[in-house]
Amino acid sequence: MRENARVAGDYEGDYQELVDEVSELLGVPATLENRDFELIAFGAYDSEGDLDASALDPVRARSILTRRSTAAVRTWFEGFGITRATGPVRIPPTPEAGVHRGRVCLPVRHRGVVLGYVWLLDGDPGPSDAQLTAAMEVTARIGALLADEARHGADLTRELRAVLTAEPGWPRDMATAELRTALGPRADAPHTVICVAPWPAGTPSVRTLPGATALCTVPWGTTAFCLAVLVRLRSDGVPAPAVSAAGRLLEGSDRAAAGVADGRPGLGELGAAWQEAVGAARAALAEPRLGPVARWASLGPYRMLTALPPAAAQDPAVRALLAPAHRDLARTAEVYLDCAGQAGRTAAELGVHRQTLYYRLSRVEKLTGLDLDDGEDRLLLHMALKTARL
Repeated sequence: MRENARVAGDYEGDYQELVDEVSELLGVPATLENRDFELIAFGAYDSEGDLDASALDPVRARSILTRRSTAAVRTWFEGFGITRATGPVRIPPTPEAGVHRGRVCLPVRHRGVVLGYVWLLDGDPGPSDAQLTAAMEVTARIGALLADEARHGADLTRELRAVLTAEPGWPRDMATAELRTALGPRADAPHTVICVAPWPAGTPSVRTLPGATALCTVPWGTTAFCLAVLVRLRSDGVPAPAVSAAGRLLEGSDRAAAGVADGRPGLGELGAAWQEAVGAARAALAEPRLGPVARWASLGPYRMLTALPPAAAQDPAVRALLAPAHRDLARTAEVYLDCAGQAGRTAAELGVHRQTLYYRLSRVEKLTGLDLDDGEDRLLLHMALKTARL
């Protein structure tokens, strides 16, 4: 276990101070992005010069407002060799690319590895060589800070995974105690957990997710993985930071879904929160109307259904109906029950004639031995059909 570990939020003020220092040195506003072109901090240098709305060309404005640049912008800037550069790189204005003003890029490196970029709006005459040299000394301090944060994030990955995969009882209690020690005083803040599934190989940086404290991958079934993210909240009843982070993680994915657990004070119920997040992700994958980001609090009956073991869907009465050959009948029964047994609504939803609906429902009753006029039989069939989708 480590003492005095830092988490992502501990670094934000440090980055801001360093970016402000660069802005003051050069007399122009500076922005700091990580190597994935995601905004970390920006300086609001204030002078009586010509810094007006025109300074915010579309690329810079989007970076500040959305906290990231597009893939096209990233590719365009990297074409100037900034990933290999060890000193300032001047980039000319290109209005057709949305870059209305020239840039100076200061690569942020630590031990030879590029970890980010400080961006400056260039001008005429622009920063002097002496100013840029002084600014590069500041970027070296930024690089050391980014490297330090990355090391601590990796350490917390191990602790978080240990908590989420430990058996309930003393194994999980011990793992939680280690995570609590690693977080220090921040462990007492409200937290929640996100589950994103399925998740491809690799893990994003904690820095890219505001409010994220730690993240790790966890097995999802026998052949896939999901991503777990521990998110610090302002209040355990306000999950907005976690919902926002989950949405960002799903950008560009049309297969995955995310579940967000209820917030809790501290880390004492982290295991239960993880089960909620997993259940919400399963529900969002099974029922698209709940997602792509599903909150545990908004799942309705799926809160109970996700707690059932997988074998619950294989109730003897329903097993035959769930066979692939009867997929249309199962869908008919599910829509009928979703519509509270109203034949007119069901027929319209399915796009079939009422007589076709009645014929299908009679076949469902014969296959299952259930009476669709009986409330308990309806409940059993509805639960089994929904659970099968999970």
